[in-house]
Amino acid sequence: MSASLVEAVARRDRLVIVVALILITALAWLYLLSGAGMDMSSMDMDMNMVMPMAWTASYALVMFLMWWIMMIAMMLPSAAPMILLFALVNRKSRERDAPYVPTFVFASGYLVAWGGFSLVATLLQWGLEQSGWLTMAMASANRWLGGLLLVAAGIYQLTPLKHACLRHCRGPIEFITAHWRPGRTGAFRMGLEHGAFCVGCCWVVMGLLFYGGVMNMLWIVGLAILVLLEKVLPQGHGLGSLSGVGFLVWGAFVLAEPVRQLLGAA
Repeated sequence: MSASLVEAVARRDRLVIVVALILITALAWLYLLSGAGMDMSSMDMDMNMVMPMAWTASYALVMFLMWWIMMIAMMLPSAAPMILLFALVNRKSRERDAPYVPTFVFASGYLVAWGGFSLVATLLQWGLEQSGWLTMAMASANRWLGGLLLVAAGIYQLTPLKHACLRHCRGPIEFITAHWRPGRTGAFRMGLEHGAFCVGCCWVVMGLLFYGGVMNMLWIVGLAILVLLEKVLPQGHGLGSLSGVGFLVWGAFVLAEPVRQLLGAA
């Protein structure tokens, strides 16, 4: 009976993977909605106040997990087509008596890539907080930082590097064809490499979380939708360029006042 059950599940591996991806994404969003392991009541006093947090080892771990799970929540939906394609190709290879590689080995490469970005983001958050450039809501505390973040995101959205990474993210079949590696190590390297392309596609845009607020759910959802639409819509490259122009205009507007003050003081 158990053998037949395993065989039935194996025949429906695509459904199992889809359900797992939906469940993991839902749990990640629920974690963020619940406060990402932070005591939100202690932050209710004045979210616009600038007060550096005491960075203990446990607090740093909470911040890293917050960023990592946030990346999973925001990026996993757009990575799902690639993960499902790997499962399909892997199943076809298994039917030809090739060694079986569990899909989670491939997916773990994404987790490592997103974890690397999360580590850098955590260190950057620490530096900005200690410099007094972030509010209690983990948003930019002055117009210089906010404007420069918007301008940087706008410029990056228009660069060839951005569009090269986006092309890999939007073409899973081409990536599988060009980068297929056999075995568990090969599967992990493929996931890590494609995960790196996913990070390269939107890492500066993710930096805008420091503008709108790292725990601002509306801001998080908005950026997640932008990332998803860039990767799944036929006009994804155009949307990336259009958003880049929008960020540049927005950033110029935010910087207009401090620049005017600086020129006036001079």
